[in-house]
Amino acid sequence: MSETFSVTATDGAARAGILRTAHGDVPTPAFMPVGTKATVKTVDPDELRALGTTILLGNTYHLHFRPTEDLIAELGGLHRFMGWDGPILTDSGGFQVFSLRDTIAAVDDGGVTFNSVYDGSPELFTPETVAAIQSKLGSDIAMCLDICPPADIPRAELADAVRRTTLWATRQLAAPRAEGQLLFGIAQGASDPELRRRSIAEIAELGFDGHALGGLAIGEERGVMFETTSWAAAELPADRPRYFMGIGDPEGVLEVIERGVDMFDCVLPTRTARTGSALTWEGRLNLRNARFARDPKPLDESCSCPACSRFSRAYLRHLINQEELLGLRLLSLHNLRFLLDLTANARAAIEQGRLAAYKAEALGRLASAA
Repeated sequence: MSETFSVTATDGAARAGILRTAHGDVPTPAFMPVGTKATVKTVDPDELRALGTTILLGNTYHLHFRPTEDLIAELGGLHRFMGWDGPILTDSGGFQVFSLRDTIAAVDDGGVTFNSVYDGSPELFTPETVAAIQSKLGSDIAMCLDICPPADIPRAELADAVRRTTLWATRQLAAPRAEGQLLFGIAQGASDPELRRRSIAEIAELGFDGHALGGLAIGEERGVMFETTSWAAAELPADRPRYFMGIGDPEGVLEVIERGVDMFDCVLPTRTARTGSALTWEGRLNLRNARFARDPKPLDESCSCPACSRFSRAYLRHLINQEELLGLRLLSLHNLRFLLDLTANARAAIEQGRLAAYKAEALGRLASAA
């Protein structure tokens, strides 16, 4: 049994639980807003807390280059640096093996060498250096360095990514980390049943504090992604938290929760806000559209976020079209609140044994509005 995670209710494959960290407990399922560069774009930490945020994600790759983990450690660690006193999960740079693959100079069993997106200088990321960076950052949860390959990679290369992911996980598990810092392993294998199951078995055997499904939601067909999640999540250790890396649309959130996922993250709510769009029960609203020019209604009648409680769609459209920063902030606050509420309501539905009904109602509302 895990001392840091307990399942408190189940409904089919779905779970409600508590993840215990050095900076507080996280009720699960939990959506993690993404604070890539030690900030969730345009949003203050106190606002995040007021919205219902319980845990944030920080980016090891970007923080290593700017402003560096040494500077952050000198100033008291990532929590103090960014003014957030709750739990923080830091990724490892493994996703950048996919997202920044055009900047990779070399990959071998030793590690991956990136040409920095900031100045082009080469930098070797190894399981040991990634562990050291995350230790200095002082995050509550550190992720293992892994190989996240593209969805269309040849099977032989996918098999090598699985092998290397296990090799690196073994090395990072042996590396020093900050006091109280949890370490999560990552299973790869795309949607290949044999390779995904092999990766899960190898990573689970190492005994991490939690387990992530990596290498999904990166371009594969959506039905395949959900099908893979169904059987893959069931094979992860039942007494440890399960993390789906990189999903944040309303449908996707509900689908992975139903399949037994406990944690997930995505830049979607804030990135969507910066394009001028809002997540609502009427679907995704593009506030740049002329039909909102005289619309006196709030974005969402059922939402009590700062955008909905004080301002009209017409005013928000004005802000967005005039490129006023307040507009980006308000839409970010709203979109985060929408997903955080959706997740909290899903947790409550699991506790009441009615997740299927809640999911059907929610997806029905979104579909009828489309």
